[in-house]
Amino acid sequence: MTTEKPLIIVGNDGSDAAEPALRWALDHARAVGGAVRVVRGWSMKTAPRPETQTVGHIPPIEDFEAAVLQDLRSDTERVAADHAGVEVEYVAKRAPAANALLDCASDADLVVVGARGLGGFRGLTLGSVADQVSRHSPVPVVIVRDRKTAETERSIPQG
Repeated sequence: MTTEKPLIIVGNDGSDAAEPALRWALDHARAVGGAVRVVRGWSMKTAPRPETQTVGHIPPIEDFEAAVLQDLRSDTERVAADHAGVEVEYVAKRAPAANALLDCASDADLVVVGARGLGGFRGLTLGSVADQVSRHSPVPVVIVRDRKTAETERSIPQG
């Protein structure tokens, strides 16, 4: 743990499940006097097209990263604005989402992720960022569920 203000890492892929996790992380940061680092993992397949890309010209990797950061800020600015006073940093890391979060967790105090709720066999087949992060994180992990992800099909029979 750091001796300065607590650092909270939160993953954000722009999905509906990401917003409750971001809200939780910002609320927690406000309560503990912490800072939030919003992280998005990306690849060339998932990166938005940079403005500098034209027919016959592939821009440098930095332009793709800048486009990812622009999308990340756009996806989160409304929620972040509701938490004025909380220090927010944005990171776009060229890596699978779980790896990006784990890399950023090395100097953090807490990692927050949303639950997509794939559930059942599909969730096992595709893997889960929340599962991977919770298994390998060097710091505590909070998995934030919303009503939709909490009501998804479960692989474990109930009652």
